[in-house]
Amino acid sequence: MGTSNNSINFALFLLLLIIALISPLFYALEVSHDGRAITIDGERRILLSGSIHYPRSTPEMWPDLIKKAKEGGLDAIETYVFWNAHEPLRRQYDFTGNNDLIRFLKTIQSEGLYAVLRIGPYVCAEWNYGGLPVWLHNIPGIEFRTANNVFMNEMQNFTTLIVDMVKQEKLFASQGGNIILAQIENEYGNVMKSYGAAGKAYIDWCANMAESLDIGVPWIMCQQDDAPQPMINTCNGFYCDSFTPNNPNSPKMWTENWTGWFKNWGAQDPHRTAEDVAYAVARFFQTGGTFQNYYMYHGGTNFGRTAGGPYITTSYDYDAPIDEYGNLNQPKWGHLKELHGALKSMERALTHGNVTNIDEGNGVSVTIYATNETSSCFIGNKNSTGDATVTFQGTEYSVPAWSVSILPDCKNEAYNTAKVNTQTTLMEKKKNQAENEPVALQWTWMPETTSDTVQHGKGHVAASHLVDQKVINDISDYLWYMTSVNIKDDDPLWSDDMSIRVNGTGHMLHAYVNGEHIGSEWATYGIHNYVFEKKVKLNPGKNQITLLSATIGFPNYGPYFDTIESGLPGPVELIGRKGDESVIKDLSSHKWTYEVGLHGFDNKLYSSDSRHASKWEAENLPTNRMMTWYKTTFKAPLGTDPVALDLQGMGKGEAWVNGQSIGRYWPSYLAEEDGCSTEPCDYRGEYGSSKCVSNCGQPTQRWYHVPRSFMTNDVNTLVLFEELGGNPSLVNFQTVAPGTVCGNAYENKNMELSCQGRPISSIRFASFGDPQGTCGSFYKGSCEGGNDALAIVQKACVGKEKCSIQASEDVFGSTNCSSTATRLVVEAVC
Repeated sequence: MGTSNNSINFALFLLLLIIALISPLFYALEVSHDGRAITIDGERRILLSGSIHYPRSTPEMWPDLIKKAKEGGLDAIETYVFWNAHEPLRRQYDFTGNNDLIRFLKTIQSEGLYAVLRIGPYVCAEWNYGGLPVWLHNIPGIEFRTANNVFMNEMQNFTTLIVDMVKQEKLFASQGGNIILAQIENEYGNVMKSYGAAGKAYIDWCANMAESLDIGVPWIMCQQDDAPQPMINTCNGFYCDSFTPNNPNSPKMWTENWTGWFKNWGAQDPHRTAEDVAYAVARFFQTGGTFQNYYMYHGGTNFGRTAGGPYITTSYDYDAPIDEYGNLNQPKWGHLKELHGALKSMERALTHGNVTNIDEGNGVSVTIYATNETSSCFIGNKNSTGDATVTFQGTEYSVPAWSVSILPDCKNEAYNTAKVNTQTTLMEKKKNQAENEPVALQWTWMPETTSDTVQHGKGHVAASHLVDQKVINDISDYLWYMTSVNIKDDDPLWSDDMSIRVNGTGHMLHAYVNGEHIGSEWATYGIHNYVFEKKVKLNPGKNQITLLSATIGFPNYGPYFDTIESGLPGPVELIGRKGDESVIKDLSSHKWTYEVGLHGFDNKLYSSDSRHASKWEAENLPTNRMMTWYKTTFKAPLGTDPVALDLQGMGKGEAWVNGQSIGRYWPSYLAEEDGCSTEPCDYRGEYGSSKCVSNCGQPTQRWYHVPRSFMTNDVNTLVLFEELGGNPSLVNFQTVAPGTVCGNAYENKNMELSCQGRPISSIRFASFGDPQGTCGSFYKGSCEGGNDALAIVQKACVGKEKCSIQASEDVFGSTNCSSTATRLVVEAVC
């Protein structure tokens, strides 16, 4: 039977439609730019992007994270490429598990989002050694990030490898993929001066090398004011509204809007308010911005030994819009989502309109973007203390201090950065319902064998000098330095007051003399050296001196960061004191024996298939004992909520779940006691990392993320290596979920509440008027709507997963709030 042309055409139409729906970016895109915007397939765009680093989460988390980014109004996902994760040893590559870059990029593509690939391959990112492999340091003749052929050859090899992999999968937009921008080098302009003319030659080489790879999309260089053409220079920082590209044909781009800050051991938890982040973004687009990326949008976790610094914590939460565990960080996520909607409604005017700026004085400005068809406006108030009343085109607008009002039609305020109409969510840690922890956790233990090194000084390598710890290519945190010294009865050193003095590099040091531990030393972030000195009792004759160095992440930033010493550079000295006189014996040039790592790591005690699995002991469980391994089994918490491991009571070490490292732990390192406030953080005024902090005097990091994909539904194994000494009796698993949610909506806006998948169980507080306080401690103000707000909200919300109510006098009754902005505030329990 014949088939009509109409039927064939209709079938072809359906096929093409299905392909288009499945692969929204299946055809080649032309990506270009001018001084106004990035242009994709002939359309000027404003682009909203967010950083998600694939190694700091898991492949199982990626789809949900990217979906939430899309729901939050983003167009693109930005990521670094981590050289040392992919090439841990020279020419030995790893693109498996959470290092599967291609799978990550395809996951972004499957959600219909663009990707920005920041190859670097130096990345900073508070990542170990800035993402550069430590083995690079040990190549003869190498100098990092300068006009050095050895380094440039290695960098070109890796960059080409990544580009070729991406091309093979046709992921550049020019091939029909979703990668619209790529980056070479990273923040080099911040340090280039230190490298002199060779630095300029290097950055020129980077540009030429990148262009030669012919990827068909623009290349960017961040923080590079003299970026060679055709590189686009971009801005990083808390605020980039005053940034101007170095070429009039380059669009104004912001590659890193720091949504919070990183945390180091000993530091408090940093917070950046939703109002301030939104203000920074709105100011950027008011002043001609076209591409803006949140660093971070999801921070994640420094699994294994990937944290840099040194002294960067395992958590890389960053106070990002999506928290470390993958939960929405409210109100930041929702407040920014509303901002994105307002900006997107103005896209045509922002990318094509004529710009008029009106200075109203006292930090207040009006910016008009006008085309023949439409006009859109911003009213900005950068005064950090005074609210402003602005009369514009015959209408009066109230603009709070340090805020921007957005008027998509130049008439009606659709959004103000200081007026949050999004719920606040207070997350709670909840007990493991699968078993009664911590009582249910039955621990076994095993001592770390140290007699060979501590007592006998046995190692595999010897040298007559002290070595930098980078010589071991970072295959372990641990390196033993061992020597012996003979002291005769008549040695001038001999006295009743003797000590050992060691010049360290800021990492951890454990010192042993004649088999006895005499002390340990460590520092904090930014400190690259210290002097350890302890009194010792030496014996006539041979004395064994053993020093264990434990790195806590290699430096990741600054000029010549790669050359900062690690381990024990010396001198190592014995000092004998007699009255005012001191005799010093320098041991630095003695014969030193070296041993890499610890036996427990070599024997893979953290793995279920270790050949030493039968040697764990159940009796006489020690506590507060250095160099001890602990093991237990547990049931995975019920449900699907993210899981946190509470390591309260432990000292310092590393933790594994079913053989997978969840990172270094150090709950005994307390955060600084000063700097926290009980008052709500004031969003007004420029933000700095110490402005709004919490957790003073508490463990820097008590809870550690255990991805669900690390666990099975059956029995799971937890192994801890305890370096300093701790007590595992309090260790337990918890889930992370919304506990309290607080809605806020200004008059005539909708207040929305959600418990993210669980029902709202009760309403603690509801007020329509001028309620005071913060989420968890609200109280009624001086005015109130005539109707019973609590009863209205209870009826609308209790028992539901989410609810929406209009904040209006029609619903809650009239108020006498004449001098303040009327709003609805609700506190609910999930």
